[in-house]
Amino acid sequence: MASSSLSTAFLSPLSPPSLSVSSKPKPSLVKFPNPRSKPFIALSSSDSDAAPNHDATPIELRYPAFPTVMDINQIREILPHRFPFLLVDRVIEYNPGQSAVAIKNVTINDNFFPGHFPERPIMPGVLMVEAMAQVGGLVMLQPDVGGSRENFFFAGIDKVRFRKPVIAGDTLVMRMTLIKLQKRFGIAKMEGKAYVGGEVVCEGEFLMATGSGGSE
Repeated sequence: MASSSLSTAFLSPLSPPSLSVSSKPKPSLVKFPNPRSKPFIALSSSDSDAAPNHDATPIELRYPAFPTVMDINQIREILPHRFPFLLVDRVIEYNPGQSAVAIKNVTINDNFFPGHFPERPIMPGVLMVEAMAQVGGLVMLQPDVGGSRENFFFAGIDKVRFRKPVIAGDTLVMRMTLIKLQKRFGIAKMEGKAYVGGEVVCEGEFLMATGSGGSE
């Protein structure tokens, strides 16, 4: 009995105290919202601002179409180009003898896409330049400028830069502005910029020959 009491007294200070389940420290709990309490709705970034308003205008009605100053029939009356090389669909702003803004709807049905490129359809840069030159033609082929449909030529380009690729589904918006006109020599210098979604994709300077040299 003595030895048993001694061993118990000797070992008890070294033995870990027995803890009941209730004596263990309780961890702090982080409560997360119940995903089932409210329905989860995935919102795109474009719809995030309109999400609280359940009466928001549908996306197909939010963006007005480009205005029509000249339709395709009026363009065909001015430009001599025809399919597949007429690259202007609509004129949306026009200042006779000064400037014009027009659009080209780039679609997968354009005849250059099967070869440029089959796996990644990109509008050729030279055709962007040609489309911009045609918009310049709409400015120049006017009586007050002295242009002639029979004697109008794309004479040259300078400082052309391609900033971003233009792909099927884009709307190419082109602005051409007359900078200098030499009627005596029949030469016009124009500045051109093309945009997709408000960003410049192509820009440069253009020379046009009106074919009216020597008329004065």
